Amino acid sequence: MKPVNVGLLGLGTVGGGTVNVLKRNGKEIARRAGRGIEITHASARDLKKARICDTQGIKLTSKPQDVVDDPNVEIIVELMGGTTLAHEMVLRAINNGKHVVTANKALIAKHGNEIFAAATRKGVMVAFEAAVAGGIPIIKAIREGLAGNHIQWAAGIINGTSNFILTEMRDKGRDFADVLAEAQQLGYAEADPTFDIEGIDAGHKLTIIASIAFGIPLQFEAMYTEGISKITRDDVAYAEELGYRIKLLGITKRLEKGVELRVHPTMIPERRLIANVDGVMNAVLVNGDAVGPTLYYGAGAGAEPTASAVVADLVDVVRALTSDSENRVPHLAFQAGALSDLPILSIDDVETAYYLRMQALDKPGVLADITRILADQQISIEAIIQKEPTPAMQSVSVIMLTHKVQERRMNAAIQRIEALGSINGAVTRIRVESLGSK
Repeated sequence: MKPVNVGLLGLGTVGGGTVNVLKRNGKEIARRAGRGIEITHASARDLKKARICDTQGIKLTSKPQDVVDDPNVEIIVELMGGTTLAHEMVLRAINNGKHVVTANKALIAKHGNEIFAAATRKGVMVAFEAAVAGGIPIIKAIREGLAGNHIQWAAGIINGTSNFILTEMRDKGRDFADVLAEAQQLGYAEADPTFDIEGIDAGHKLTIIASIAFGIPLQFEAMYTEGISKITRDDVAYAEELGYRIKLLGITKRLEKGVELRVHPTMIPERRLIANVDGVMNAVLVNGDAVGPTLYYGAGAGAEPTASAVVADLVDVVRALTSDSENRVPHLAFQAGALSDLPILSIDDVETAYYLRMQALDKPGVLADITRILADQQISIEAIIQKEPTPAMQSVSVIMLTHKVQERRMNAAIQRIEALGSINGAVTRIRVESLGSK
């Protein structure tokens, strides 16, 4: 049987890695897929640019339309990034009756509902394993391996840049700005790091995880995001003192009243395996009613780890080429007509524990004022640490851990605490999650 012809849109890091993996492991991949898979066409903005792969035998063009419209290409792999031209090319490929593989999390998070509907009408597949957590096969794990479970929640370290920064701050006592500059030098962070450090990249990925876990439409616009740029090395050190680690987590939970969908700095007990995922590595913890908690760990980015997921999707598509569309695994794990209309909850409705840090004047009655405000909002305290006063300001750092409380109650309490004349500046608040099986 003749090989399946693949057209590649984008020959950057992941595109080059995909070419290399397919060439190096071609025989093994063909054994798994039942047919050979060959990249015969590719587009790139700059055809003269040096590549990490050998493009011999590949028809190159600077126009992605030429690849998408070529009748000899059966599968399109979109690795351009962005949500404008990529969106146009993916819909064009689908309209041409071609299957699509993409690593573009922003595209799927923002336009996935439209793309999957178009693919269903045309009877083609859109595969997106590489869009979440790089080389970790988390999409397949939830969509297929855990299909017998009622997924209760998922939590993930799904941005390597932020995880690298927080790891360095903890291990070496460094400041955020210092580590961010190093991350940019090392190529872990872009010149404009906003997507990484403010939780937007993780939000795109969590949107996809929530949809396949709970069978809901993709709803990135309802996501709550909060980044790590306000985390200080003091917070990291105090968390360690209390037995916790700070991670930028994407958290989604299914409750009777709706779905939580949030990305923010989170304190996790240091005994949890996910709390010990360091550097640029990623990990996703998924809890199902039958299986309990399951952890998926690996490289969340990079040429060949991400290419591994791209090629896995290609194998899936090739295996399914001879099956009718009704018998394929649905794009979002649940049949299109069986998606749930559960609402996404406001962050104000989320219930979690909290770490609070504030600078208070070192005088009698201040702590009593703070605890009285918390009591008024029915917030109970689990632990308090009071540091030595600073000579210059005669103020002390007060650190508190609270029990679970609804976010809107905590917001009201913080507003009243910050209004006290004995409190200097803003109150730092970090949400706390135990990530136990219950």
